[in-house]
Amino acid sequence: MPNQRVLARECRSLAVDVAVELLHNEFHEARLTALLILVDRFQRSKEVTERTALAQRYLAELDHVNNWDLVDLSAPKILGVWLLERPRGERSLLRSLAGSGHLWRQRIAILATLAFIRVDEFDDTLALADLLLRHEHDLIHKAVGWMLREVGKRDIDAELQFIGPRYRQMPRTMLRYAIEKLEPSLRKDYLGGRV
Repeated sequence: MPNQRVLARECRSLAVDVAVELLHNEFHEARLTALLILVDRFQRSKEVTERTALAQRYLAELDHVNNWDLVDLSAPKILGVWLLERPRGERSLLRSLAGSGHLWRQRIAILATLAFIRVDEFDDTLALADLLLRHEHDLIHKAVGWMLREVGKRDIDAELQFIGPRYRQMPRTMLRYAIEKLEPSLRKDYLGGRV
């Protein structure tokens, strides 16, 4: 990973089309490097039109963002930040991704909300967490639990108000991730069903 970050910095002037071609590569490491380049390009861009073009290109290439680490390094930094800059109504895109039935798009949806959490906006995260509450896949359980924990780092009351009526229905992994930073006695109470 450190070598890929160095390579991505060295290739930061690479044309977007070339980076996207790299994103189509069969090798995971090539796709990872391509996303590092796109994230860097998005973060350095100050032009709204360029940022929008990069976000839309990212959305067009979601079939190639097909592993947990690819999602985690790109969704909050491209899609999440871009949606923060857009009219709030455009965040409905995340609900569409979350309801798609496609594992990686669902993870992209919940991970994109990390950008919102970082500016103390929790509503979208909590709505998507509710939508994905009974998901079957462990990678969604971990992602939702992680985002709930991130909400709790900024507003513990918001996290506990969400978890309180739902923790008995939450998959165990999701719950464990969500309550990881709580006081040990409170964690035990949640895990033991005593809250």
